[in-house]
Amino acid sequence: MANSQRKILVTSALPYANGPIHLGHMLEYIQTDIWSRFQKMRGHECHYICADDAHGTPIMLKAQQLGMAPEEMIAKVNVEHQQDFADFKVAFDNYHSTHSDENRALASEIYLKLRDGGYIKSKTISQLFDPEKSMFLPDRFVKGTCPKCKSEDQYGDNCDSCGATYSPTELINPRSAVSGATPVMKDTEHFFFDLPAFEGMLKEWTRSGALQSEMANKLDEWFEQGLQQWDITRDAPYFGFEIPDAPGKYFYVWLDAPIGYMGSFKNFCDKRGNINFDEFWAKDSSAEVYHFIGKDIVYFHSLFWPAMLHGAGYRQPSSVYAHGYVTVNGAKMSKSKGTFIKARTYLDHLDPEYLRYYYAAKLSARIDDLDLNLEDFAQRVNSDLVGKLVNLASRTAGFITKRFDGKLATVADKSLIDSFLAKQDLIAELFETREYGKAMREIMALADIANGFVADAAPWQLVKQDDKQEEAHQVCSNALNLFRILVTYLKPVLPRLAKDVEAFFKMELTWDGLSADLSGHEIAEFKPMMQRVELDKVAAMVEASKENLQATAEPVKAGPLADDPISPTISYEDFAKIDLRVALIKKAEAVPEADKLLKLQLDIGGEVRQVFAGIKSAYNPEDLEGKLTVMVANLAPRKMRFGMSEGMVLAAGPGGKDLFVLEPHEGAKPGMRVK
Repeated sequence: MANSQRKILVTSALPYANGPIHLGHMLEYIQTDIWSRFQKMRGHECHYICADDAHGTPIMLKAQQLGMAPEEMIAKVNVEHQQDFADFKVAFDNYHSTHSDENRALASEIYLKLRDGGYIKSKTISQLFDPEKSMFLPDRFVKGTCPKCKSEDQYGDNCDSCGATYSPTELINPRSAVSGATPVMKDTEHFFFDLPAFEGMLKEWTRSGALQSEMANKLDEWFEQGLQQWDITRDAPYFGFEIPDAPGKYFYVWLDAPIGYMGSFKNFCDKRGNINFDEFWAKDSSAEVYHFIGKDIVYFHSLFWPAMLHGAGYRQPSSVYAHGYVTVNGAKMSKSKGTFIKARTYLDHLDPEYLRYYYAAKLSARIDDLDLNLEDFAQRVNSDLVGKLVNLASRTAGFITKRFDGKLATVADKSLIDSFLAKQDLIAELFETREYGKAMREIMALADIANGFVADAAPWQLVKQDDKQEEAHQVCSNALNLFRILVTYLKPVLPRLAKDVEAFFKMELTWDGLSADLSGHEIAEFKPMMQRVELDKVAAMVEASKENLQATAEPVKAGPLADDPISPTISYEDFAKIDLRVALIKKAEAVPEADKLLKLQLDIGGEVRQVFAGIKSAYNPEDLEGKLTVMVANLAPRKMRFGMSEGMVLAAGPGGKDLFVLEPHEGAKPGMRVK
């Protein structure tokens, strides 16, 4: 038991209510759940809160696409999300929605306090407007050419190629991602949160130890650039909360989303009746509040959110902990490869505790990306959990049941048990500081020692000798005590296994009970607790993830509502207008000012064209020279910052290094039409 009980509120980022949970999401909820379970094991008052993030234009449009009201869609998604989390053993104390009475009241209260404090400014702005849909376009619903590096098909707020941030009005050749129409400029009044007014407070808070050093360093860049006032308004039509005293104006989803942490906790307090909301959120609160988030939303949680809280008279978070992204087999999750795996697809094939352990074994307190290598995943789970941990009990428990009336002996030599107990403070510190990978290594090193002890003592040999029965009883009892200690250490990570072990030992596994004396303690008959990971089940999961893509591809419409959006259909006549020609790559060279572009000289049979192609991540220029490819020959020339591009090269693949220029060889000649 820790010296004094702490009051802790912990949250994970709110999953967006327009799609299913996938294994990338699950990293965060598993990371937070382990930490929350650990704090509860240590005897602290810890509440783990979450909710669906249920507002915004994408949800409004997705609901329209599905032919249902937004409220109906988010209610359906909320049920699915909660079921996925429950089946992964993520134990929220309360799971709510940002589309709630509690969140509406708190968002309005915080806004009005900020307004009355002079922190809300009104401005008339010009914004891009979709004339076909009669709606103002959020940044992510405008696409066009980056004004900095000229990369095409970039979102309206930042460029994936060069990382530049900008206003959607700065895009070259902007278009609506909703309808494809060219947006027009239209004036509208918006409200802005005066973030620069909090610069001093934020500089102090971000360097107070509340953030990881990588986060604090990143935020310094924002201070150097100068903080900007933050537009918190969206115009109707919009699915969200209407701003008080401003008909037709709505809170931008990112204003009420973090307030959703408070809204869910308020809902929890009201349901429980014995928890005081203000004890955790008042400015003078001595409770601890921790947010676990992905590195992509650091800006909102570490600048806007603490500033909003401060301006409205609430406390700041104790800490914000960011984690990196999940890759699968060393690459970005891919639907075409079957590595974009939904939580439900995983659950249909594999034990959730495999993933909980694998993520724990690779997690640290840093913001590093984590790779889910499926082969390593199977090997590590089989080696650690099945081969080392559960095997410790399976090879000794039967002797206790069959030969010693199911009761443990009084262990004469407790030196091994004492050495395992001596690690509890170190393991606790590693859980506390989110160094789960180090904790798992410490625990598995102990498991190796325990297995070595059993192998050396060989109780299966001892039981065959009449004069060695007591020694066999001692060895097996010692081994099961060590097994109990190891599973107690792992209980935050493997709650289902811990429950099975509690049934086996007929006792609860607690941190306080680590050193319990089990002399004469009766155990239940041992039952198998964990199966090996079968590679054919992993392969089936990957295959099912490919099928998910095929099953959902047809009805998905164009726009940013899906990971792989399908463009609107075109007629055969439109397609017939495209002139595809075989081209010889005579020369290829890098474009120094561009991250993705190569400059190609293409021979299409007596005529040489200059084309800029975004394939630099996949090819060295010298490797392309002399190869044949296919180009769109009748594309109108386009003036770029680096020169004129006179066509388009065809390439395929998920991106990055997996981008393939087509290489027709059999009888193909430059200039030949492709039919």
